[in-house]
Amino acid sequence: MKPMKVALLGCGVVGSQVVRLLREQAADIVARVGAPLELAGVAVRDPGRRRDTSVDPGLLTTDAEALVTAPDVDIVVELIGGTDPAGRLVLRALHGGRSVVTANKALLAREGAALHRAAHAAGVDLCYEASVAGAIPLLRPLRESLAGDRVTRVLGIVNGTTNYVLDRMDSTGASFDDALAEAQALGYAESDPTADVEGHDAAAKAAILAQLAFHSRVTAADVHREGITGITPADIANARAMGYVIKLLAICSRGDRHGVGVRVHPAMIPRSHPLAGVREAYNAVFVEARSAGNLMFYGAGAGGAPTASAVLGDLVAAARNRLAGVSGPPESVYAALPVHPMGETVTRSYIALEVLDKSGVLARVCEVFAAHDVSIQTVRQEGRGDDAQLILVTHQAEDAALGATVRALERLDVVRAVASVMRVEAEDAA
Repeated sequence: MKPMKVALLGCGVVGSQVVRLLREQAADIVARVGAPLELAGVAVRDPGRRRDTSVDPGLLTTDAEALVTAPDVDIVVELIGGTDPAGRLVLRALHGGRSVVTANKALLAREGAALHRAAHAAGVDLCYEASVAGAIPLLRPLRESLAGDRVTRVLGIVNGTTNYVLDRMDSTGASFDDALAEAQALGYAESDPTADVEGHDAAAKAAILAQLAFHSRVTAADVHREGITGITPADIANARAMGYVIKLLAICSRGDRHGVGVRVHPAMIPRSHPLAGVREAYNAVFVEARSAGNLMFYGAGAGGAPTASAVLGDLVAAARNRLAGVSGPPESVYAALPVHPMGETVTRSYIALEVLDKSGVLARVCEVFAAHDVSIQTVRQEGRGDDAQLILVTHQAEDAALGATVRALERLDVVRAVASVMRVEAEDAA
């Protein structure tokens, strides 16, 4: 059988595991594809760098451009990350009639439309299961298994670093800085963790999930994004006292109105909700569909071997299609639903206020909520004197109204500070 040639771009943690799996599972891959998969080359920046022994030094090259345009290459696997030069190389591969497998969520969330157009024009595959939630089979079920259903909401934990940090803060009482340092020591967080802790990574994944779930084009720029750097031990303790846990959530929702909401932010969820039990660096995504009901996808959301497993699954699918002379489903954006601004999103909120310890404070605070048509569900007072604090949880209201309420509270003379504001989610599915 004539082997199918694979060009690998990038040979870091994930790339080296892809090479290992290709070697270890070679016989099974032949049986599953119908032909061997053979590495044509591995593009790297530094060929002299020490690597996993699975990687043949003779395959290494610094000329990625020549590799993706080599006439005998059938499939390109892009594991460089970022948008440049990854985007340029992926487009060259697609325009040249080569199928592409990528784990690059940032590229897909920004340039997905152009990449899909190029793949469709060339009649080849663009596969990216590994771009969201690592080894968890999530994108293919959304795109194919639920193609006959109507997905109404996707709610999940899609960033292992932030989940580890928040879990350690909740389970051990660690501060944010200490929990993050622990995550970095274990290799869950990069030396520069900005993309994770500020929500950029999760926002790119949310854009991909929303586009697949709602058949509408969504980019990372459409996603409302907030990170977890402002979460304090006091927030963790207050959440626990009220029966909640704090998670960084990606929430994609399709309401009765014509449009969708896509957002990433920390939120309190009931400890009885399935997502509340997702510990350490694991990922989980809760999908709600009209006919299928509630589905939950759970597993390792990052790491070399888990992500390589998803990459190899895409590689086998792309090779099968290429051997059969077909390509997989094209981009589906027929619904063309607009993305609503965050201000129109209906949520509940937790608000912690540092207040003066005197009579009439609660009445003054309640007047502000009433003036903005935001109803209070629960109120709890903590401490006395300079430590006096009001903890409030609202009923559902538009986010714009909640924001206006908070700004008015900041101007109130009996409020020393708005210590924390956080959304409360997922109580209907607990």
